[in-house]
Amino acid sequence: MPRTEDSWRKLHADVVSCTRCPRLRAYCREVARVKRRAFADQDYWGKPVPGFGDPEARLLLLGLAPAAHGGNRTGRVFTGDRSGDFLFAALHRLGLANQPLSVGRGDGLELRGVYVAAAARCAPPDNLPSRDELDRCAPYLTRELQLLSRLGCAVALGAIAWEALLRRAMEVDPAAVPRPRPRFGHAAVCRLPLSPEAPPLPVVGVYHPSQQNTQTGKLTPAMFDAGLKKALALASGRAPGA
Repeated sequence: MPRTEDSWRKLHADVVSCTRCPRLRAYCREVARVKRRAFADQDYWGKPVPGFGDPEARLLLLGLAPAAHGGNRTGRVFTGDRSGDFLFAALHRLGLANQPLSVGRGDGLELRGVYVAAAARCAPPDNLPSRDELDRCAPYLTRELQLLSRLGCAVALGAIAWEALLRRAMEVDPAAVPRPRPRFGHAAVCRLPLSPEAPPLPVVGVYHPSQQNTQTGKLTPAMFDAGLKKALALASGRAPGA
């Protein structure tokens, strides 16, 4: 088995078996036990959720955390909830996914040139992991960034994902992080040193596809597509400042 494939398998296993955050583990197990009425006949995953996608990805999409009745139920981040419906529909429109909907790990979804992960690998109460919990989860993102050797751009889906990438950059090379500290915003762009073996990588901020954003019109499909297109252009070196 190729070494990189073995590394991906080891990372996946390490995430799934992680017990670093007792509060989050207890919450995920309780949600999986009680369940939501609509999913009462389903077996919930109830464990930390690894990232997934194309290991040769040029684009990393980093979200906040698995949803309590989404990824914590299905075992795949952004799968089985409204945020994921919005995200995968967009990826399908752009030719980055083979289907527009994902309902479970075995539904045949394939991503092309994209890898999807979350800053926190466990569903947190009220969608708010603590700073300590995010810090304990950060090494998994570091390992993904090391394995994604063809990465050309990262997309931060929301402010917490943006901060997770900034914290990683500060670990790699604080002197290479722009000053003043880049602030999150929709369509914001900065370049961050995310790997010691590579030059600073373009990072694009995009509003998280949560229902709070999509149902209020703060984030529309056109806005989301434009953000992803900007990231794809930066990944391929076609955008100004790439």
